[in-house]
Amino acid sequence: MFEFVKAGGWLMFPIILSSIVALAIIIERFMALQLRKVVPRDDIERARQMVASGKVNNAVLDDLRASSLMGRVLATGLESRELPRHIMKENVEEAGRHVVHELERYLPALGTIVTIAPMMGLLGTVLGMISVFSAINASGVGNPQQMAGGISEALITTVAGLLVAITTLVFERYFKAKVDGYVATMEREAVRLIEFANSSRKTMPAMPSASAAAPAGAKPAARRAVAGVPERGGKVA
Repeated sequence: MFEFVKAGGWLMFPIILSSIVALAIIIERFMALQLRKVVPRDDIERARQMVASGKVNNAVLDDLRASSLMGRVLATGLESRELPRHIMKENVEEAGRHVVHELERYLPALGTIVTIAPMMGLLGTVLGMISVFSAINASGVGNPQQMAGGISEALITTVAGLLVAITTLVFERYFKAKVDGYVATMEREAVRLIEFANSSRKTMPAMPSASAAAPAGAKPAARRAVAGVPERGGKVA
């Protein structure tokens, strides 16, 4: 293995370094993008129950926000449940943008490795070919086997760069598809929570007004008395 790396030249070291970085990101994303950490079903049900019961306090919201990324979005919606629907929706969308940014963390770095790894391999090959042809120019063709060996050594960096790029590309596409699925689930559940909170607010019984409390056929004086307004020159007992 060491001979393989040595034969590839100094550009093998940045290629190996990029592969180590890619491996670390892949392991971290596998740990971070687990279903129980992003969109657990328990948090969704708990948010719906809180809206239905109306029992929402800061301690419950903090616990929901810390439990998962989905819980962070739902907690923002629950905090805005008394606000108009469009404001509640804007707050939820803002929280969702922050969550999506966290879901896509380090994925641009994987994309960068996918791009530069084969380029570094190609650069190593070009530099190796330049060395081979420089040797040919200095001492002639000489031994064809030696020239073929030099060319094969120059191609090692291209092989290494392509291996790193292909492997990283597979995992980058996988994580992007997983993030897209999580985002779709979050959007669906957030919209359901907004509609549920809005419908619950509409179904709350309204307090009767003073004018509605007075009988329809009552005289103006009687209506004023029911409303708590004293008659002219007198007091309501």
